[in-house]
Amino acid sequence: MSIIERAAGKLGGNQPPAPYVSSPAFDRREETDAGSVIEAAIEKAEASFYQKPPEPVKRPVRQSAPDEDGPATIVGSQRGTVNLARLKLAGALTPDAGRSKIAEEYRLIKRPLLVNAFGHGNTAPIPNGNLIMVTSSVPGEGKSFTAINLAISMATELESTVLLIDADVTKSSVVRYLGLEADRGLLDVLRDPSVQLADVLIKTDIAKLTVLPSGRGFSHATELLASSAMKDFVRDISSRYQDRIIIFDCPPLLATSEASVLATYMGQIVFVVEAERTPQEAVKDALSHLVDCEHVGLVLNKAPTRTGGGDYYGYGYGYGGYGEYSQQQ
Repeated sequence: MSIIERAAGKLGGNQPPAPYVSSPAFDRREETDAGSVIEAAIEKAEASFYQKPPEPVKRPVRQSAPDEDGPATIVGSQRGTVNLARLKLAGALTPDAGRSKIAEEYRLIKRPLLVNAFGHGNTAPIPNGNLIMVTSSVPGEGKSFTAINLAISMATELESTVLLIDADVTKSSVVRYLGLEADRGLLDVLRDPSVQLADVLIKTDIAKLTVLPSGRGFSHATELLASSAMKDFVRDISSRYQDRIIIFDCPPLLATSEASVLATYMGQIVFVVEAERTPQEAVKDALSHLVDCEHVGLVLNKAPTRTGGGDYYGYGYGYGGYGEYSQQQ
């Protein structure tokens, strides 16, 4: 009996209305007259009225929990697992390296950098000392490898945390070395004010190590590094993370002009030189671009062992020495 017939029977008082059974499905048969169309519409509306309403969608709430690695709050940042097996195969430093040769070498490299950044005893920290640029004269000297090892070594410190920034936007390799995945990063933050830094950071499973990828490239990416947006970005993060070492893996000085501009923002520069390969004139030329930075340290990379056996680390990377460079030399 249709709902119209039931209603008519109720008004006439002759018959009780037939019991109503709710059906979750609506019969979509072809309607042949106006009455059946009206009846079907009423039944559909009534069925939806009696059905249980759907449960509300529970959306994740972004909590502003303190960052366990420092006072700064990182909300919504990605999490990433570093491929330690890949790093070991490459001869790189890993958190479990202990007293290995490469671990000891990077302890020697990082110690003066940390003193300059935070001070020690009667030594006061230098201006912007927590901003460290890693660069070289030409590509292929191992600057990215050095930056990653230095970041991992500094992340083992008890009183400091590390933010590793891939600023070599034309030949980025930090994410690939670490085995991470990223689709946005530094360039996206510089180009689009709506992109928040916290949304592109990758908080790794290495305690106290966070990575900022280079981001999606575009035709004027290198010019962006020399822009006022980059200057404002560096100023912001240097004041926001006062307890944090910020390491920039930057382009080679003789490959792009932007590297020289980035150097003016930094408190310290680690200059990587490939042993027995980089011409002395190239080193001198590159160092002439760093006259505005007072604290430049040189790392002799891919150096043979002292035994003279020509033994190298991993991809040929090895530590030879570190020392402050004076522009008067």
